[in-house]
Amino acid sequence: MTPNPLRHLAIIMDGNGRWAEERGLRRTKGHEAGVETVRRVTEYCAEDPEIETLTLYAFSTENWKRPKMEVDYLMHLLEKYVRLERERYMSRGIRFEVIGDLSPFSSRLRETLEETREATRHNRALTQILALNYGARDEIVRSVRRLLAAGEEPSEASISRHLDTPYADVDLLIRTGGEERLSNFLLWQLSYTELFFSESYWPDFSVDELRRIIEKFQSRRRKFGGI
Repeated sequence: MTPNPLRHLAIIMDGNGRWAEERGLRRTKGHEAGVETVRRVTEYCAEDPEIETLTLYAFSTENWKRPKMEVDYLMHLLEKYVRLERERYMSRGIRFEVIGDLSPFSSRLRETLEETREATRHNRALTQILALNYGARDEIVRSVRRLLAAGEEPSEASISRHLDTPYADVDLLIRTGGEERLSNFLLWQLSYTELFFSESYWPDFSVDELRRIIEKFQSRRRKFGGI
């Protein structure tokens, strides 16, 4: 049997806070450790010639409910990561993209995100997408508003065209941290996605585990509604 092609990989990066709490650390330390996993996984995907897109759920529309101190720290960490990672993106040929509603973010953070997007827009080894202030229901609503403003009739094709994610549907979704739910992530794009749930907290998620999951994915029989 021919292995399933893996062009679009999406990951719900869960477990940073619990990883830190179980070690008697502040939750912010878990987010710092999670950044290192983002780097490892992104570099691995950039080296795989088949994977074209890696979408990472970094901050949801619901994450604003967290304590203000944690949210403020996450914004600081995100700005620092994107700014410092720019050189690595360029050296590895990684294109940086963002989906979600960025309007609540500070002007400094929005500028950093846009500068990195612009600097990397010609890179082709991999597109890394960070989902920021992202919720799938919100994305679908905004898509419908865009198509109505453009005078288009709603259809699967027109809604898809106006989504934040004009990329191929997701082939494989991984969620770390032991939870088994989608948490309002890419609901439109996950219609026929293969789902894998890992017990590992995100800071502990290794490239070896990712490789094993990909091997299992490639051996699955994907029917897309057929027999």
